[in-house]
Amino acid sequence: MPFWLLAAAAALLAALWLVRPLISARAPAPPRAEHDLQVFRDQLRSLDRDVERGVLTEGEAAGARAEISRRLLAADAEARAAASAAPAPRGHSRALALGLVLLSLGGGAGLYAVIGEPGRPDLPLAQRAEERRLVETPRPSQEEAERFAAARDQAEADGALPAPEPTAETAELRDLVARLRRIVAERPEDVRGRRLLAGSLLRLGEAREARQVQEEVIAILGEAATAEDLSQLGEAMILAAGGYVSPEAESRLARALQLDPSEPVARYYAGLALAQNGQPGMALNLWRALLAESPEDAPWVPALRAQIPELERAAGAPRPLPGPGRDDIAAAEEMDAASRAEMIEGMVARLEGRLAEEGGGPDEWARLIRAYGVLGRPEDATRIWADARRAFADAPDALAFLRGAAEEAGADLSAHPNAAAPPALGPVRREDAE
Repeated sequence: MPFWLLAAAAALLAALWLVRPLISARAPAPPRAEHDLQVFRDQLRSLDRDVERGVLTEGEAAGARAEISRRLLAADAEARAAASAAPAPRGHSRALALGLVLLSLGGGAGLYAVIGEPGRPDLPLAQRAEERRLVETPRPSQEEAERFAAARDQAEADGALPAPEPTAETAELRDLVARLRRIVAERPEDVRGRRLLAGSLLRLGEAREARQVQEEVIAILGEAATAEDLSQLGEAMILAAGGYVSPEAESRLARALQLDPSEPVARYYAGLALAQNGQPGMALNLWRALLAESPEDAPWVPALRAQIPELERAAGAPRPLPGPGRDDIAAAEEMDAASRAEMIEGMVARLEGRLAEEGGGPDEWARLIRAYGVLGRPEDATRIWADARRAFADAPDALAFLRGAAEEAGADLSAHPNAAAPPALGPVRREDAE
């Protein structure tokens, strides 16, 4: 609301400044011809004085007097024409001024509604400068990014505590890597061994060596390299660069998707590349589709669920509301009252659980509050309202929207967001929940 008030005030001041001449009560300035008439008359009187003093002869003054008189007549005709033009009626001027003000305000609001993003947060000056720097600076290469990542890792290692003792699984994996290194060194064309070695190195966090081994796989296979081979190379390159998607890694991912548009690892990292290159909307569409098509136990699903909410905020896109599908509605129509109530309870519980794990937007919180109102559980609606007040303490517009939902649900609006009884809803780490 403060933004809209400030924007309306600024637009109104600008419009009033533009129409100031139409509503001003000052008398109109005299035309230029009036000034010229006075100048020419003074020149004629000056000629007469020069003749009387003997500075000019009558013959010399006659030519000058004729020229000045000609100009005097022309200025007089111009002054008469200007005087014949009557000023516009004041009522018409004010009506025109009002129309221009309304056009400025309405046009500005309409233009912002088309190209603006009211839900996006303010962009700090430091972030604007950083985005401008990224746009103006060429993207670092894979080699530069790896060099920077290696220096950063070394700096962190120098100030870190001693590394913990390796687990039995880690020790076994390191033994496997050592054996695979010996095997592939003796077998220059062993693709399978190199694939296993690259995957094992990635699991150990040795991404730079994994990239080198996977590049050997691609070199051996040539045109026979699969989409999975290329996506694994792209993944190793990204991890070796500290999470940065270099132009070289992006080209490997693009090639993988050309061979197999459904390759999930390539799709995940292609979305990451889009997000890093300032295209959060396209990345969001790609990741949402990947999440919808992936099984729950897919290794990239947790990363998608953790990053999509932040990407939604960056893109200014609304989150899709969870709700019953067509199959749910058809099944509910065939249920008795008790079964239907149980199904609704389950949907509400799933929504609350998802908000507890991942968080959500005001629309989802409002839906949960209203759902408890429909179920006749105002105490639960009050609990969620208290948590919503805490989650959106810095968003007055969202709080006003949620207050309306709480009123509809019969919640106690005086519930304090810091009350100790109900547990807080918000993003939690999965290991904490377990």
